[in-house]
Amino acid sequence: MRAIYFSDFNGELSVWDLPQPVAPQSGVLIKVMATGLCRSDWHGWVGHDTDIKLPHVPGHEFAGVVTEIGSGVERFQVGDRVTVPFVNGCGNCSFCLSGNAQVCPTQTQPGFTQWGSFAELVSIENADFNLIRLPDDVDFATAAALGCRFATAFRGIVDRARVVEGEWVAIYGCGGVGLSAIMIAKALGAKVIAVDINPEALQKASESGADFLINSSLENPVNKIHALTDLGAHVSIDALGSPMTSKDSVLSLRRQGRHLQLGLLLTPSGDTLMPMARVIGWEIDLFGSHGMAAVDYPEMLAMVAAGKLRPQELVEREVSLAEGARLLQEMDEGASIAKNGKSGITIILPEL
Repeated sequence: MRAIYFSDFNGELSVWDLPQPVAPQSGVLIKVMATGLCRSDWHGWVGHDTDIKLPHVPGHEFAGVVTEIGSGVERFQVGDRVTVPFVNGCGNCSFCLSGNAQVCPTQTQPGFTQWGSFAELVSIENADFNLIRLPDDVDFATAAALGCRFATAFRGIVDRARVVEGEWVAIYGCGGVGLSAIMIAKALGAKVIAVDINPEALQKASESGADFLINSSLENPVNKIHALTDLGAHVSIDALGSPMTSKDSVLSLRRQGRHLQLGLLLTPSGDTLMPMARVIGWEIDLFGSHGMAAVDYPEMLAMVAAGKLRPQELVEREVSLAEGARLLQEMDEGASIAKNGKSGITIILPEL
């Protein structure tokens, strides 16, 4: 099979012909029809993720068709159209049994703990527990766009921060995660403020439903948000993942506001400074979202099928595996938006 492959962290990325995987006894083999290119894949390539064992095939947001099933699989068969959360649970621990497989202590992650979806084929363990059957009217590119970005934002906004109609929601960063968050918050009836340094990203945020736009390279976003909302945002989201955006997100909140961390915060020391005096004095709630379990996907998919959420509008381009390898290398700390003006989601089609 053809796949994007690397043997050294931060080393050469290229497309190789590799041995075809097989379906595990409890799992399936999936022909990848579409897979999302995510900044988390860049973190893995440069060596920020300790779960990755070299050599490696990245990729974790995908949809495809089951081509082979293990002898222990009961709920799926060859030909099924499926997607998979980027966190796969064991199915037996207390977290999985309570519907929280996204924090399973023995979780597996395609593209991190095992070879991933930047390939023509990928194998998945515990298929009966982790696979999600796609509705007929949700295409593969749309399903891949749900991936970790949209699903993580959905669970964070709906189940963690519990955004309700009429609340002010400030969103820092208008890449794939941020645009997903904007779309979801607007679908819930929130008033959304989008913050970014890139005019083209802010234009995309406006098209995704943001009510107010702040270019943080031109004005102080914290002061502007407090001026717009009087008391501060009810919910503020760091969808980028930097010490500055996480701090500003907290400072943008009103008393007893809720901060939601969606962007990965990785520093050289592994530690992140947060304005904890404000958290204590104003009784700020801090939330994280680590993806979404398969059991929670039907609510999101129903909103997609009904047209209430349109993740397909966030897909900006579709590329080949070879082009995906090049783009992954360009996805540095500033993300590719800063380099080429791109926002939204890039989808790799292995057979393109």
